[in-house]
Amino acid sequence: MATNAPKKHRSSQSTPSKYTLRVELAESEPLIWRRIHIDGRVRLSALHHVLQAAMGWKDAHLHEFEIRDAHYCPPDPEWDNLDMPRLDEKKFRLNQLLGTGDTFTYLYDFGDSWSHLITVEAIDDVDDRSASSGNAWIEAGDLACPPEDSGGIWQYKDFLKEFEDNPYGEDTKDTRVWAGLDFDPDLYDRYAANAAIARMLWNGWIKIGA
Repeated sequence: MATNAPKKHRSSQSTPSKYTLRVELAESEPLIWRRIHIDGRVRLSALHHVLQAAMGWKDAHLHEFEIRDAHYCPPDPEWDNLDMPRLDEKKFRLNQLLGTGDTFTYLYDFGDSWSHLITVEAIDDVDDRSASSGNAWIEAGDLACPPEDSGGIWQYKDFLKEFEDNPYGEDTKDTRVWAGLDFDPDLYDRYAANAAIARMLWNGWIKIGA
């Protein structure tokens, strides 16, 4: 849920700007986090794909954003109800909804409920010519995200305890096999994540400035 009134918005949603976002996986300990720079014109639907690549998820489950009690996600009539209306994430841009210091949440996988707290750390003006096509990149981050379908943050914490005590024991075997036998919870490959984002932009799978 977002807090604070927007402190800085662009005069126009079409004006390029650089948003600095800090993304934290809620309840993770030690903290799993990323710092992302992204054009403020990005639509929430494209931001979703950037977050997936930045964290290391595989986009295999449903998701939604919550910003000041409003819910944004891909349209699906089966989800709509009077108590919790959902808005089409493709119709809203980051610079339309959030200003400096605001926070919001991104929920991935409604079963495991991976909740991410996202803070707008800064908004900076950029040169129109250099930002004509939009951009996104990861400046920093720490620790691998949990394996897909590993049961949620509390089950993952139990796995980490067992992994530390006996990494190749029976209690960690299923998760290790599922994640890959080379899974290292301490490793975050920022270069690979940035390459994944660059590939999506280059191939036109996502468009940020459009």
